[in-house]
Amino acid sequence: MMEPNSNSKEARRRNPTLPRDGFGFALVALGLAILLMLATGMVMWGVKQTMTANQFRALWADALLVLVALVPLGLLLPASRSLGQSQAARRALQSQNLIAARVHSAEAHTWAWFTLGYAGALVLFLLFVLFFIANNVAVGRTFFQLELIANSFGLILRAFWVNVVIFLFAGVFSLIWGLVVAIAKLLPGKPAQPIRFIATFYTDAFLSLPSIIVIYLIGFGLPLTGIGFFRNLPLEALAVLALTLTYGAYMAEVYRAGLESIHPSQWAAARSLGLSYGQTLRFVVVPQAVRRIIPPLLNNFIGMQKDTALVNVVGVIDAFNQARIIASNDFNLSAVTTVAILFILITIPQTRLVDRLVERDRARFRQG
Repeated sequence: MMEPNSNSKEARRRNPTLPRDGFGFALVALGLAILLMLATGMVMWGVKQTMTANQFRALWADALLVLVALVPLGLLLPASRSLGQSQAARRALQSQNLIAARVHSAEAHTWAWFTLGYAGALVLFLLFVLFFIANNVAVGRTFFQLELIANSFGLILRAFWVNVVIFLFAGVFSLIWGLVVAIAKLLPGKPAQPIRFIATFYTDAFLSLPSIIVIYLIGFGLPLTGIGFFRNLPLEALAVLALTLTYGAYMAEVYRAGLESIHPSQWAAARSLGLSYGQTLRFVVVPQAVRRIIPPLLNNFIGMQKDTALVNVVGVIDAFNQARIIASNDFNLSAVTTVAILFILITIPQTRLVDRLVERDRARFRQG
């Protein structure tokens, strides 16, 4: 007499479309959850030993270690559900109820993947903790010395305001300049051919140049020319000029793509109503194009915001330059970590805004 399990295997060989019960996958998920429980406990014990070796004792820290050590217990719930669903799928297969078998098999795989996903995140966290305490907390002392971060935070925050001001001015100017260049590249007719050539050469040149080279050439080169206007400009203004020229080329390409995406019938309809070329751009084409290119424009803004840290090469005391000074005085990079955290705090909301705008456009396209 053959066992039920062997019957289901034989049936699956005769009918390959039969679902699998997912029992093996569920066992893998459960085994991984148990291994992570042991690994987390060992890592937290290592953290405790490191704290003791460095004479750091605090009740709240011990409580936090215990809580972290208990986190992998949460993986047992989806793993056990996956195992239960796989057993239900096996019973459904034995009773030839294929619909129920597929439902339970899908649930078993879903809960198993749920376990594996969170297990992967927990593994990355444990690796970070091990890296943090490596070599007697050398990494923690180098990048996350809390006392130095607290003492230097005020200086770095004031210097970070320089990055914000440069970004705001360069963002507005590059937005305007990029639209001018994009329109110049799309001017119709042979009389505008020289203007189109200059605009194309400008975008090709500045798209090819790294931002740091443009900042260096403008920040140091223009004052050396001896021209009174440039010689008297502050370094922050020269940095704004360099970023405007660099990102103006990126903005121009985004504008050009948006303008070219407008159907020619829009141009023809506007001109047939008596609007001039400029009026057509102003009242019909540009408003429609800008709505379509807001996400890529914001992505360029994010890139420009990060590139404001490059202005330190010309001596601007921005957040990164201030952090470098502190790091060279204290032989520690915790101040630079503060700068990194500040950039993250102002960049992530902008990134989420871009994602939301992209999703809104997709939803509008699906509804249309």
